[in-house]
Order: sequence, then C-alpha cells, then structure tokens
Amino acid sequence: MNKKDIGQIRKQFKVDNDLLKISDIFNVYIMKETSEIYHHQSQPFEMLDQDQQELFMGNFKKLLAGQLDEKLFELKFRRDAENNSQLILHQGLLSSEVEDWKEQMLKIVEKMLVNRQYEMDIVITFIRAEYLKPMKRRNADTEESDRDTVYSHPFILCSINNTQEPKKELLFDYVQREFKYNFVVDPIINLNTPIAGFLFPCFTENAADVNHVLYSAGKVHEPDHQFIEDVLNGEETMTAQDDKIVFEEIIKDVTGDQLSTLTLSNVYEEINRMIVENEEDEPPKLDTKDVERVLKMSGLEDISAEKVEASFQKIIDDDKYEIKANSVVPKFTSKSIKISTKIANISISPQDLRYVKQVHLDGKRYLMIEVEEDTVIEGFTMIPEAFGGN
Repeated sequence: MNKKDIGQIRKQFKVDNDLLKISDIFNVYIMKETSEIYHHQSQPFEMLDQDQQELFMGNFKKLLAGQLDEKLFELKFRRDAENNSQLILHQGLLSSEVEDWKEQMLKIVEKMLVNRQYEMDIVITFIRAEYLKPMKRRNADTEESDRDTVYSHPFILCSINNTQEPKKELLFDYVQREFKYNFVVDPIINLNTPIAGFLFPCFTENAADVNHVLYSAGKVHEPDHQFIEDVLNGEETMTAQDDKIVFEEIIKDVTGDQLSTLTLSNVYEEINRMIVENEEDEPPKLDTKDVERVLKMSGLEDISAEKVEASFQKIIDDDKYEIKANSVVPKFTSKSIKISTKIANISISPQDLRYVKQVHLDGKRYLMIEVEEDTVIEGFTMIPEAFGGN
C-alpha cells in the first residue's frame, strides 16, 4: 500500500458513510496479571449507539495515521511459520458466520498472549468490514454516477488499546452540602492512543493483496518486532530511520568518510530527482547499482560496483538489499540536515548544503556559509566583517 491507498481508506472511517460497511465488532479484554482473556463480546457494529461508533471510528483513523516505514509498515508474511497468521486471517476474512470469524480472531489473540506480559489491562478490538471504492468514470458525458460501479474491498482491522486507572476525585454535593470522595472502579479504555494494530489484507491498485498485512506501531520508529514476527508472522522490517542509518554508513564506507558539502548536496539532489520522477509509481529503492550511479553522478570518480557491493555486505550483510529512497530524503524541501560541531549544531535543508564549506585559515578550521542577504540573530542584524577578523 502506498500513502494514497492508506489515506483513502483512512478517511472512510466516519459514521453514516455509505462507502464503508462495518458488519461486526469484536472486543476482547485481557487482564494484566494473568495475560488471559477475561471477557470477550461480539455484536453488529450498527447496534452501537452513535457516540460509541464515533469513538471507535476515531480510534481506527488514529491507528492508520502516520508515515510509511515510520509508524506504518507493510509486511510480507513468512511462508514457513507454524500456525500461520496469514491463513488464520484469510479464513476469518472468508468466514460467512460470525462465530467462525470470532474463532479465527481468538486464535490471533492467543498468539498475542504467548510469552507476553502486558503492563496494563488491554482491549483488543477486531472489526470486519467492506470498503467500497468507486471506479473512475470512463466517459465524462455519461449520466452514470461514479458510485454505480465500485471496487469491493473486504478487510479485517485490529486495534489494541491500553486501559487507564480511573481518577480518584473529591466532589462537592450541592444538595447535601458536603464534600464526597468519588472513586469509579471501572477502568477507562484509552481509544485515543492505540498501542498497536493491523489491517488485512493490503490493497494495491484496487486489488486485495493477501500476501501482505499493514502493521501499525504505537510509536514512530518503534515497531514491536516480537509482535511482527511471532503474532503476524511477518518478515523482518526496517524503519525509515534504520534505512537512513544504513545508507549513511554505506556512503561513509565507500568514500572513506570524506565528502565535500557540494558532493553530499549532489547526492541528495540526485536521490530526490528519482523520487520526483517516480511520484506516481511505487517509491524507488536503491540497490548497489543505484548507489554506485548516484555517487558517480554526484562527482565522485573512484567508485566501482565491487566497492559498493562490498560496503553493502559489510554494513548490512546483504549485497542484494534495497534502501527506500524516501527514507534517505523523505522531504527534500523541508527535511533538515544536521551539521554538528563542538561549538554549535546547525540545521540546513539538503538543497542549501552546497552553500556550506569547511575552510582552513591561519591553522584553524572554520565553517563557512555563503549567504545572499544580511544574517539576523535573535532579531539583531550581524555587521559584515573581513574574513579572519576578530
């Protein structure tokens, strides 16, 4: 799934939307002390009152919020896993009876509870639903509505949420004219911040992809690898942050950690050009040949395929690995590059890196930034000085 696919299905989660039909909701309550199922309950989603529906809709939207490879991860199922979650979810998706669907979802819950102790009571919510996506109208002159023909996308969504201890409060009773201690025993289910979840199957170009599942982490750059591997049986994943670190280490290894700011700026510009050219397609990935080409296009001469392949093998132990270009330069016009020195840390956009140079003068090193206008610091305009002046 790409950003557009996720955005389209995410915005469907609103009450009384005729393009989203949620048939059933299944809630499972897990106790923290025992990590056992304390209670579970299933009912048609339409039987919830509107306030409850809106609470869950908001929860599902938050689950699918975030950037790919940062908070959302498209995972490929491992084929060799025992008690394979792909098969369980697929059977649940095809189940015509509610009881059969619940049985499959409870199998997923059981996998969540193996060797896992939760710090708080949690509630695991499953829904099975159908997203109806209108086809694009072929003839602009036709009177046919764009909703007359739709793609049908059945799916299962799982949201995992913590509970919160109820507040202890002191109240004043106006009628009895006395202070009262108020304590609510029932825990509060925090639907505002899902701690994990997933969407099955993924959707690619209006077609269901049952070989992939969309996993949602609770925090950015912090996927739960145990959940991914043991519960979802997904292949190992790399965050955008991981990919960026790998790319930087490979470039350092290939170039000997010696790059001019102009060359580094060219590297980012070349990768950004690849991203822009493939904006309508699947985000590009950088293999060893791409990295070799980018470095040569950026002005480096002593670069060879053998050297780049060796660096891939050394850094990530896989010379066939592909780095997502978006992870290296996610937002070229706004993403800041950090320049770290002992005196100060400076942030600058990638396209402006070419205006930064490290120079030597009188045995000292200086960081020089070329500017076209007066420099303002805390509202004060700096006075131009002769180079090297005190």
